[in-house]
Amino acid sequence: MHIPIKNFFRVMAAVILTVTLMGCEAEEAASNKLKDLDFTVVGEGEQPDALKDIIAEKSKSAFQISYTIGEELYIAIGYGEQPSGGYSITVNEFYETPDSLFIDTTLLGPGSAENVTDTPTTPYIVIKTENIADKPIEFK
Repeated sequence: MHIPIKNFFRVMAAVILTVTLMGCEAEEAASNKLKDLDFTVVGEGEQPDALKDIIAEKSKSAFQISYTIGEELYIAIGYGEQPSGGYSITVNEFYETPDSLFIDTTLLGPGSAENVTDTPTTPYIVIKTENIADKPIEFK
C-alpha cells in the first residue's frame, strides 16, 4: 500500500502538534503553581474522631478524602489492604494553584532488610493544613 507523501506529512504534522500541545498543557499546570503548602502529618491520636470513623469504614479499599473543621483541613489518603506490614506513604508534592490544591503521594513497600509481619495492613496517611478558601483537591 502506497501512502502519498503529501498525506504522510499531514499526518506527521498532526502528531507533532498533538504531542506539543500535550506538553504545553503539562507545563501550564506546573506553571499555575502559586506556592507550596505547609502541612503536618498527624497520627491517629491527633485525628478528629469523625475522621477516624470514616477512615475505618473506607480503609480496606483505596480512598482519598478531605475533612474540614473550622480553619483546619485534613486530607487522608489510603492505599487499601496490603499483604503485609512495613508500608509507608510519602508526600511528594502539596501545593496551591489558582483553582485547587494539588497533592501527590506514593506508597512505599517494605524494604528488604525490614522484619515485617505477614498480617495484611491498610496503610494511610493523614495530613493537616490550613483550610484555604474551600478549593477542591486534586489527587495524583
